[in-house]
Amino acid sequence: MTRAGRLRAGVLGVLVVGALAVAAFLSSALARPPSVAASPLVGRAAPNFRLEGLNGPPVQLSDLRGQVVVVNFWASWCAECRVEQPALDATWRRFRDSGVVVVGVDFQDQSEDAHRYLTEMGSTYPAVRDGDSRTALAYGLRGVPETFLVDPAGRVVDRVIGPVDADALARRIDSVQAKAAR
Repeated sequence: MTRAGRLRAGVLGVLVVGALAVAAFLSSALARPPSVAASPLVGRAAPNFRLEGLNGPPVQLSDLRGQVVVVNFWASWCAECRVEQPALDATWRRFRDSGVVVVGVDFQDQSEDAHRYLTEMGSTYPAVRDGDSRTALAYGLRGVPETFLVDPAGRVVDRVIGPVDADALARRIDSVQAKAAR
């Protein structure tokens, strides 16, 4: 084989190995369900926010320190948000008297549509408006619905992309409360 032939074979070999490496990486990344996507916030302080209330007074996250906080990003135009709404309301009813606050953060929505959604869905937990999307950006939001669980020390301990399940959320809250009690 000539020198040019060996060079071509070497380049071809490198390209094949590189293509296989990229394919392996993509297949492993795409095989994971998006709901378990890692968040750089997990284990870190939750970004603080102060947002105007849609169904009550403004909410400032730092004022809720000492409680478990469920921060749920939603929008009136989001079909999956309507699916998860009963789970969030059930969580609020179950835990609100035991040191847990559910906060719904309205994302990229018209105020009138958000108010209509809250009324239609019978939402009872505090809901706030992220009018300029700064809070969503601080949390690295990928879309709605997306939920973050914040421990009493103010650290993000979990992230769920997509609709939450009431039982799974309750188990996670129980776990966070048990850990905080130690």
